[in-house]
Amino acid sequence: MSDFAQRYGPWALVAGASDGVGAAFAEALAERGLDVVLLARRQAVLDQVAAGIQERTGRQTRTLAIDLTTPEASATISAATADLEIGFLVYCAGADPDFAPFLSQPVGAAEAMVRRNCLVPVQLCHHFAAPMVRRGRGGIVIFGSGAGLAGGPDMVAYGASKAFDMVFAEALWTELTDEGVDVVGLILGKTDTPALRRLEAERGTLASEDDVPADAVPVDSVIAEAFENLRNGPTVFVGDMMRAAGQVMGSLTRKQAVEMFAAASRAAMGD
Repeated sequence: MSDFAQRYGPWALVAGASDGVGAAFAEALAERGLDVVLLARRQAVLDQVAAGIQERTGRQTRTLAIDLTTPEASATISAATADLEIGFLVYCAGADPDFAPFLSQPVGAAEAMVRRNCLVPVQLCHHFAAPMVRRGRGGIVIFGSGAGLAGGPDMVAYGASKAFDMVFAEALWTELTDEGVDVVGLILGKTDTPALRRLEAERGTLASEDDVPADAVPVDSVIAEAFENLRNGPTVFVGDMMRAAGQVMGSLTRKQAVEMFAAASRAAMGD
């Protein structure tokens, strides 16, 4: 644990830390000796997560209630952490809460998705990676999604943004790994998070939000694989199903991949 803190500390910043994978990742970092900045939109929820982390680990926390779709988000984050040495950046924000056809929503919904999933992580990585390189140590984890492997219905902007995240992490890895900064893009499949439970309950594929979605990977398993693979970049597929999906997708033409992906997506959501 002391080696981990020396390599990646003293502070970590976790975007998307209010629940699910982000909150669990923040606590796991604290357990490994890092103080943690928790970033999400909901102040009350962040305060609860922070209090729990402090109580269970004794580490310092700081909360930032910021909407990552706003133009000033990155500048606000940079100013709020100017007094901290951030040695580890986790970008776990950016789930799609709607899962709706592209043309059924205003274009602003897609623009907000692109800002949150593409523009803001670029800005934050540029800001925080430079001091990591100067120190010769640090880590960046960008959460991707199987939705970024091919185009699919009802998640046009989301899937495209996650494809961007995957390639962005890979490209960063090529530039930063020899500078002492570990970069990994984690590609998640179906994960048992509160957001997924809410979406499937609303769609009728779950009886209630208390039920566990079929074939969903537990958050604890995601976190365990993430820490096992921090230095195995540039891209890590998390879970047996995602690893199998990655292999299958690589054997298909792009048209075949899109058609298969679209059929699987519709079946998964009960369409």
